[in-house]
Amino acid sequence: MVKLAVVPACVAVASLSAPAAAFAPQSSFTPAVGATHRHAAARGMTMAANADHDILLRVARGEQAHRPPVWLMRQAGRYMKDFRAYSDKYAFRHRSETPEIAIELSLQPWRAFGVDGVIMFSDILTPFPAMGVEFDIVKGKGPAFASPVRTAADIAAMKILGEQVDIDAALPFVGQTLRALRKETEGGATLLGFVGAPWTLGAYAMEGSAPAEAGRAPHMRAMMDADPRLFGEYMTKLAVSVGEYACYQAEQGAQVIQFFESWAHRMTVADFEKWGRPYAEMSMNMVRERHPGVPVIYFANGGSAYLESMRGMKCNMIGLDQHVLIDDARRRLGADVPVSGNVDPDVLLESEDAIRAAVQDCVARAGPRGHILNLGHGVMQQTPEAAVAAFVDAAKQTRYAESALSV
Repeated sequence: MVKLAVVPACVAVASLSAPAAAFAPQSSFTPAVGATHRHAAARGMTMAANADHDILLRVARGEQAHRPPVWLMRQAGRYMKDFRAYSDKYAFRHRSETPEIAIELSLQPWRAFGVDGVIMFSDILTPFPAMGVEFDIVKGKGPAFASPVRTAADIAAMKILGEQVDIDAALPFVGQTLRALRKETEGGATLLGFVGAPWTLGAYAMEGSAPAEAGRAPHMRAMMDADPRLFGEYMTKLAVSVGEYACYQAEQGAQVIQFFESWAHRMTVADFEKWGRPYAEMSMNMVRERHPGVPVIYFANGGSAYLESMRGMKCNMIGLDQHVLIDDARRRLGADVPVSGNVDPDVLLESEDAIRAAVQDCVARAGPRGHILNLGHGVMQQTPEAAVAAFVDAAKQTRYAESALSV
């Protein structure tokens, strides 16, 4: 493992029994009435943060940095008191499809913790209504599709984004949110957009519910076996739509795009090699060809079971879940493949010392090149805010040893 040097923090992290301290620069964005914020960042902290404003983007592009950049999946979530002021009042789709609210929720973790990346508050299913596939998010249950896509007629009726549908006209709130966020984060943090990978979106729309309820995607498997040609048409429509939607986000200001393969744990290795990887790469290639300066991260939830099959994948970085040691993952992927992750989210329920130790272990195992620190899954609702503050601060205190950087 690489040798690390830890420098003193500019501002001490609050104990885990106290509210999280504010680390990030203030934003000029005026939130909706009723929002509460912790805008306590000092001018010196603002300048320090700005010095690293693009560290996440640079590392995602393959450049060297003096420390690992850090952000967290589901960093805008119900573990935050400020977030709950909105989630207790508004339904999910109202929050994600109302720019003023989506902007505010996206910025909250940056203001509170000083993460290096701000990710748009949205959902991987957001583009479906524009494709003619309606869904809703049922509180306590997750996504629900009244009319799942299961027949040839259903697939034929599904529209392709960017070709049959003008994305800006159909999803104007996405562009409005990204443009405003880019303005707010300019000179302070990297702006991330995200999409669902084709297999995952296909599973949601065909099974009609979340993975826990759908088991091993029986409707997907039935069509894969009975009519692979039709299933291929379905996946192609999804892949083109996903690619167009990702490109649209890049055009609206997203500097990095993360692909979420949330149903990866429902794929076998053979499934991934035949249906997962090729169609994800079809989408990712569209981004890389049209927007070569926008790095693509591919995160597969459960993909640690088949990392060898991800070698040479057409993305800039592989996101790792918590079910693999990161040094072992790098060995299996290839030492030169950049990675993101992969601290266990459960660690954030432990002591501050345990959190800092987990960060140091992950960073040491990952090595000094091509690593963005993140969790192996999203932040859990019961996570204390101060735990997230400690996680981010531990990353920002880390410095790679000069001897390691010169190797």
